[in-house]
Amino acid sequence: MLPEKAEILIIGAGILGFTLARELVTRHYDDIVIIEKEAKPGCHASGRNSGVLHAGVYYAPDSLKAKICLQGNRLMRRYCEENGLPVLGKGKVIVAQNEGELAVLQELYRRAAANGAKVDMVDERELEKIEPNARTAGKALFCHDTAQVDPEAVLKRMQKELTDSGKARLITGCRFLGIDGSKTARTTCGKIGFSRLVNAAGAHSDRLAHALGIGRQYRLIPFKGIYYELKESSPFTVNGNIYPVPDIRNPFLGVHFTRHVHGDVGIGPTAIPAFGRENYGLLEGIDAEGFPIAASNAVLFFSNAKFRSVALSEPRKYLFHFFFRDAKKLVKNLSPSDIEPSGKVGIRAQLVDWNTKELVMDFLVARDGETLHILNPVSPAFTCSLSLARQIVDSHF
Repeated sequence: MLPEKAEILIIGAGILGFTLARELVTRHYDDIVIIEKEAKPGCHASGRNSGVLHAGVYYAPDSLKAKICLQGNRLMRRYCEENGLPVLGKGKVIVAQNEGELAVLQELYRRAAANGAKVDMVDERELEKIEPNARTAGKALFCHDTAQVDPEAVLKRMQKELTDSGKARLITGCRFLGIDGSKTARTTCGKIGFSRLVNAAGAHSDRLAHALGIGRQYRLIPFKGIYYELKESSPFTVNGNIYPVPDIRNPFLGVHFTRHVHGDVGIGPTAIPAFGRENYGLLEGIDAEGFPIAASNAVLFFSNAKFRSVALSEPRKYLFHFFFRDAKKLVKNLSPSDIEPSGKVGIRAQLVDWNTKELVMDFLVARDGETLHILNPVSPAFTCSLSLARQIVDSHF
């Protein structure tokens, strides 16, 4: 049951909502309410991601992502180890498809080193010892710090930890509707007063912020990530992660191979422009907002060359032939019969600055009085969550 008031009201029971609540509990806040519109936590990005803990390889050294990614990686690994949750720490290789990509690979090495990550530039012989089936054009980047965890297990453990503390309460099936006055929230479960409000609503965070007059120049645009799986009968496996050299002008990392903590190997995701914030199926999750999202995509298509390249190349990966072609470039041996569809689908809600029509590459946290808004909660948000929570509480509480 929704209480009449709370010192801190957090909207969204994903990884950022939970890690913020957890950090606040450690700072002796003892009246925290988290509301979640779904029947359980982590139904969207937090529970649908690949579980990869990134190591700060991709991010410009002056960015917030770069400053907190590796620390977040280490904090999450330690959290899982201390709580008996599975961790797989086999690292990641980033492979080049041709010699033209080696300059970008060298730039990733520079960024990784500047951000404190342990990385090695390896040749093809050394690569074979790390990932026997990986293929590269002369050189590859080996990222020692990359690891995998089980996101659902992490969320479940944090939920128990928060509940057991007696200082935080989770109310599921409770959708935020708006604000009455300055410090009363309307929800589908009734009204609740608050002293501080934290918007950790993930793919819906911009809508909530706009309702409160915050960040109206920003829009979240959804991109759909579909996956396949490597069959158990495949003649080869993957030890850790095999990634391509990405287009570092965009925040997407390309189709890649990831061995999960329970042994299965995922292949993906795509970055297909979607038509709904929860558009997990072909038509599922497309609502009245579908047309405005399509219109926004059209504007970006004609005004942003980087977005246009994604919009032209990614939708083809709905077709198996094009998806398989991208996966095949990363490995020496792969046949269509080695992989099968996965039931896993995710949505990356990517923030766009509508004044410049540019995709926002870093985390963005906005504060207005007693309300705080996490407006670009995209990868590597899961990796960074414990560190980002510390940074937010240090700066805003």
